[in-house]
Amino acid sequence: MMKTKNIFATLSMIGFLAAASSVATATEPVNTPEIRAAAQKAITRDEHEAVARFYENAAAQLQVKMKEQQELLEQYENKSYLYGRRAQDLQSHAHAQVRVYAQAVEINIKEARLHHQMALKADENHAASSQQKLSAVSR
Repeated sequence: MMKTKNIFATLSMIGFLAAASSVATATEPVNTPEIRAAAQKAITRDEHEAVARFYENAAAQLQVKMKEQQELLEQYENKSYLYGRRAQDLQSHAHAQVRVYAQAVEINIKEARLHHQMALKADENHAASSQQKLSAVSR
């Protein structure tokens, strides 16, 4: 019985530490210099669509992590007796991580929408400039 408790305690602590390290990177995709540079340099529809896909993929990955944290939170709440005094701390930490991931997902989705809109505008601008060039040539 005591061995089982120690195994659960060890496994939960490993999960806790792994989850804690992943919180630091939760919003990283939004803030990487590479994606910021790509987003700033994006001009064409394809470039904006590529940036939007990046943000959508990042949001999907963060949603998976958020779901994992939600499942951990449920485990901590439903079986708090397994975690002793640490149960409340583990619950609080998992709850905070869910919140952080949810915010990061929202940010990534907003950025993706923004770049989809920019892609449409770039397409419209390209069509308008092509029409102007055609009318200038036909004169």
